[in-house]
Amino acid sequence: MNKGFKLAAAVLCATVLGACGKGGADGQAAKNEAITVGFSQVGAESEWRTANTRSVKEALAAPEFNLKFSDAQQKQENQIKALRSFIAQGVDVIAFSPVVESGWETVLREAKAANIPVVLTDRGVDVSDDSLFVTLIGSDFVEEGRRAARWLIDDSKDSTGPVRIVELQGTVGSAPAIDRMAGFKEVIGQDPRFSIVRSQSGDFTRAKGKEVMEAFLKAEGRDGIDVLFAHNDDMAIGAIQAIEEAGLKPGEDIRIVSIDGVRGAFEAMKAGKLNATVECNPLLGQQLAQIIRDVHAGRPVPKRVVVEEGVFTREQAATELPNRKY
Repeated sequence: MNKGFKLAAAVLCATVLGACGKGGADGQAAKNEAITVGFSQVGAESEWRTANTRSVKEALAAPEFNLKFSDAQQKQENQIKALRSFIAQGVDVIAFSPVVESGWETVLREAKAANIPVVLTDRGVDVSDDSLFVTLIGSDFVEEGRRAARWLIDDSKDSTGPVRIVELQGTVGSAPAIDRMAGFKEVIGQDPRFSIVRSQSGDFTRAKGKEVMEAFLKAEGRDGIDVLFAHNDDMAIGAIQAIEEAGLKPGEDIRIVSIDGVRGAFEAMKAGKLNATVECNPLLGQQLAQIIRDVHAGRPVPKRVVVEEGVFTREQAATELPNRKY
């Protein structure tokens, strides 16, 4: 009996030690397990968005990350469905670039109840409780609007007469459309020479930018527009087509300033058809990946992470074009 008891004890001890060793290995495996990220993108409406998506996918790649990617096709209802799917799947972190600012309160509360941290990329949300998201990484859209206006004022320093501006807005209700308009108006409002005679959404797309610019030209006539301010480069490039088809010279008969700084804008500036572009850097992937690592590990992160950007003119286009990564 004594011998049997000792044998049983030895077996039990070996089992416990084996379990402890396995537990340690499991603990290490858990530590090295991929971070599952649910990412909902606005869509693929522009060169900027395509570059942004590529940057995110490259940065959130296996084996460190398990990326679940969803394209909302510029529809908020698609994004909300995607976020709820991520919650149901129990992802570690949710990241998304919101189509519009409002309408997120309910789904973000659902994520918080499930203890899933949310990181906003590129665009912000309008919620009553900012604890519903951990941080926002992206550009300062208000400042981008201000930079466009400052460039225009400087470029108009020799002009004494009125400067009539048409504005191609981004998607209605989106953070960049709201903020870029606000920043632009804040600055030009200080100079009585400037007035916005037409303003309409081109939905951040090239085709819609062309369509709306055609309507502006029809309404204001060939001589009724001095400047086009476009909330992104794709709309500006579409508008350039409309201006040329109307028999006018873009960049000369109508000066054009837009936002994003994509290769297409630099090519248009090099050709003399676009006067200036305000940079909005889409290559957020590596910064987003680091933020997700920190959030997943429970490390503190800033509530707002702003990327550094500049303003480029057509005089700089030929030199700068080879350096553009998007």
